[in-house]
Amino acid sequence: MTKDKKNSAFMKPVGVSDTLAEVVGNGPMPRTEITKKVWDYIKKNKLQDQNNKRMINPDAKLGKILGSSQPIDMFKMTSKIAKHIKEPEMSAKK
Repeated sequence: MTKDKKNSAFMKPVGVSDTLAEVVGNGPMPRTEITKKVWDYIKKNKLQDQNNKRMINPDAKLGKILGSSQPIDMFKMTSKIAKHIKEPEMSAKK
């Protein structure tokens, strides 16, 4: 058996908005890489609430992506980030 089944939708490179690119770099890149880079940014800039680790306190850059500088639950944050991900164009087959 081979382990070539790793080609899930999460591994498919997607585009990122200019706003998101300020945090994660220019795309395209897999969603898993986007998530990793967002978390690297959060940890590097100490944006995770010290008392409630589920809450993220956005700085100006992350606030532009999330649409607010208000603290946000990390699970709600992912849906805000998803709005900045551009699905790759599917080539039309005839």
